[in-house]
Amino acid sequence: MKSIQSRLFLMLLLFIIIPYFLSVFFIYGYTKDRVEQQALEVSNNQMNKLSEELEQYFQDMINLPYILYRNPDLFQVFRNDSEDSRYSNPNSREKSIETFYLMRNEIRQVRFYLDRNKESFTAYNAKVSAPKLKPDLLNQESIKKLYQSNVNYLIEPPHKIVNYNNAAIVPQSDNTVVMTFHHKIVDVLSNEFLGIITMDIDLNGYARLCNTLIQKNEESVLLVDPNDRVMYASDATLIGKSVPPSLLERINATDIDSGEDILLSKTLSGSLKQWKLIKITPSHFLFQDARQTAFINILVGIGVGMMGLLMIGFVSYRITRPIKMLSLKVRSIEGGNMNVPFHHKREDEIGHLEKHMKDMMDRINRHIEREYKLDIENRKNQFRALKSQVNPHFLFNALQSIGAVALRSQSPNVYQLVTSLSKMMRYSIRADQWVLVRDEVDYIQAYLSLQMERFGNNLNISIKLNEEIQRMKIPSMIIQPLVENFFKHCYEEGFQDGHLSIYGEIKGETLTLTVENDGSSVTLSKLQSLRENIYTAPYTGTYSHEHIGLKNIHDRLVLNYGQNAGLKLDTKQGQGFLVQLVIPLEPNVSND
Repeated sequence: MKSIQSRLFLMLLLFIIIPYFLSVFFIYGYTKDRVEQQALEVSNNQMNKLSEELEQYFQDMINLPYILYRNPDLFQVFRNDSEDSRYSNPNSREKSIETFYLMRNEIRQVRFYLDRNKESFTAYNAKVSAPKLKPDLLNQESIKKLYQSNVNYLIEPPHKIVNYNNAAIVPQSDNTVVMTFHHKIVDVLSNEFLGIITMDIDLNGYARLCNTLIQKNEESVLLVDPNDRVMYASDATLIGKSVPPSLLERINATDIDSGEDILLSKTLSGSLKQWKLIKITPSHFLFQDARQTAFINILVGIGVGMMGLLMIGFVSYRITRPIKMLSLKVRSIEGGNMNVPFHHKREDEIGHLEKHMKDMMDRINRHIEREYKLDIENRKNQFRALKSQVNPHFLFNALQSIGAVALRSQSPNVYQLVTSLSKMMRYSIRADQWVLVRDEVDYIQAYLSLQMERFGNNLNISIKLNEEIQRMKIPSMIIQPLVENFFKHCYEEGFQDGHLSIYGEIKGETLTLTVENDGSSVTLSKLQSLRENIYTAPYTGTYSHEHIGLKNIHDRLVLNYGQNAGLKLDTKQGQGFLVQLVIPLEPNVSND
């Protein structure tokens, strides 16, 4: 049953805290959707604008070599076939190449390949190298691909700068990553192949354009060519390599939301046909503001909830504490504590209830005390009546005298029987005491020695009690009456082939001592009658005196161990008779 205090807390939870947090989650979900839509719209606009700028930038770089068609001085570097022409002058040629190099700041290195002489010139840092024969240049993979194709240019993925002519003007320490543009030069009129211009540009120019999509280094951007090679990436380790398969799979997927990241892809056109511009935005960054707002609302909710809990705690403490204390006292009474203190100083309904409970407990305690004392007195009277039947001191003296006469008459058997009887009489004096199971077994052995003299040595009796059980304490003379019933209802009635077994076992918190025989038995109706007589409350009702010994044993067990103790009877399906003594290992009263 829930307490009043817990119900107050439950009401706070149901009507204040849960609705508040549900509203927070609803607002967060709505804000998240709005932020995502706005962010996607802004990102798409940015990517459209950037795609136009990238297309224009690369178009300018691709169109740069076409200047030589409008510049006769520069074009004659490829066309010079007259030895007396002024373009054969090395200074004039270097000046033209140097002029081309200085056209764009992004150019790190330029190579002019003249197919007429198979010569190559390079310009680096506004310096032109000496010519160098390159007869195999057209066999290089990228150059060969351009030479054999119908297109006029080819773009290589980013790579470290290469010293094309092994010229001294290019330092070995320069490890700049560049993108290479190869442009085929032909005579427009004759379509004659004249050579190739190779431009190495650094990535800073178009990297600045791409990075306009990135905010606070949380997002990332990639520029990918049709062959899935990374032409630029905010992650420098990807530049110039193929797109990782996992990332490529996400790029080709139709769903822009990949769980943790939101991926936008834009296919470019013009000179960058089939290139892709990709922007990757982590969800946690995109929804950072929404999460922060939700987090603040949750903190406010927790604060409100804590204040509510404090308020309810204070109110419930003042209201429910007296009820809780009264409930604890009632539970203590249920646990067996009949002397719970009651204080009825309060003037309200709780004080009135506590006063009446105190009066009720006083009446119950007086009644229990009277009944308990009456029961103890009746038990003592029974034991006194049993003891008073024979004067123990007289019997001990008489038995000692008989034993002495038996020894003088050389009759050891008689002496042994007298000794067994003496042990039994001495043990019977302790009829109201606690003894070890071992002592009870010794008493039974003495009793059996007398019965052997009466019925002969062919008694079929076994006692199997382990050492742990024999060290336990039980009320005296609790097993022997059951052995006596065996002789009374078995041997004396002619069942002299019967076997008597005494054994015990411990299961959990219970000790079970069993006395059974496979001789005489009783009918089911007789067994039912025995049980009714045995289990009748002491001093109430009427019951047969024929089996008063069994009832006395049951009552003594209940008196000493509580309601969980007692006797159990069984007929073994008509094949004998069985009596079990059930004893809890933690008795309700002391066994000292």
